[in-house]
Amino acid sequence: MELKRARRIVSAFRGARICVLGDVMLDLFVRGTVSRISPEAPVPVVEIVSEDFCLGGAGNVAHNIASLGGDPFLVSVTGSDHNGERLRAVMGQCGLRTDGILSDPRRPTVVKSRIIAHNQQMIRVDRECQSPVAAGVVRRLVAILEENIRGSRAVLVSDYAKGTVTRATIAPARRAGGIPVLVDPKVASANLYKGATIVTPNLKEAERMGLGEIVDDASLKRVARRIMSRLQCPHLLITRGEDGMTLCDRASGEVTHIPAQAREVYDVTGAGDTVIATLALARAAGATWLEGATLANHAAGIVVGRLGTATVTSEELLASVGA
Repeated sequence: MELKRARRIVSAFRGARICVLGDVMLDLFVRGTVSRISPEAPVPVVEIVSEDFCLGGAGNVAHNIASLGGDPFLVSVTGSDHNGERLRAVMGQCGLRTDGILSDPRRPTVVKSRIIAHNQQMIRVDRECQSPVAAGVVRRLVAILEENIRGSRAVLVSDYAKGTVTRATIAPARRAGGIPVLVDPKVASANLYKGATIVTPNLKEAERMGLGEIVDDASLKRVARRIMSRLQCPHLLITRGEDGMTLCDRASGEVTHIPAQAREVYDVTGAGDTVIATLALARAAGATWLEGATLANHAAGIVVGRLGTATVTSEELLASVGA
């Protein structure tokens, strides 16, 4: 991509409203040092140096949109607990609105805690609930979505299978009409995404959506066609880690491979969030799907070079394109 064209697209990110539906969560990073083994069990003792809370899941998607200059409106659910209050506080610190975040007293706020020592993740502990949100909360979510999709330039669904994305809550996105609907999927919920404009599975998800066939260079086109037919979606972007991304077009049958941009892979946490956030903004800014995927590939190359949940700025993105 020419830098001049990239600048034109990225400049149009500014203020672009993207409606985000999905599972919001807190990422807790506990960092420390290890100098001894516990006398109680053969495990290392981590002496804590710092603790940091970041937005995870759909929250990280929204944060990436905001960091790139867009205007995200996040619609999600937390528990009625201390972590829910903390999550809203973190959203405020990131400059994100919280009026689309509802509370469900029957469930905990999703928290993923990672213990890191000497720049290596040692263990992750999850607190979560995967059952659908309460019916009354669903009705309020739908009302919020229907109101805020109006005026949005794209709808982004970030499904982490924690109960927010259901047939009822995704319905307003499917009825949106005239604006792209982008989905970061979970395989078990694939049938919910029928009619989306583009779906962005990773390689393992694509293999499972493609009925278990291993995805390689020889089978990729066939598997992609099968997935797009199953989901009735015109576009598919398969993220392939160190092998980059592959963009597929159902109408033309064209398959375009985009090599990875990462200089050094340090941590893949949240990279998929960055990809779909950048892709949604690019499309809202008038980019083609290939241009959007190319920018998303650059953005992913930046965040995987950082430890923990990370975001990208428009300046960093343009610097990567021009490098």
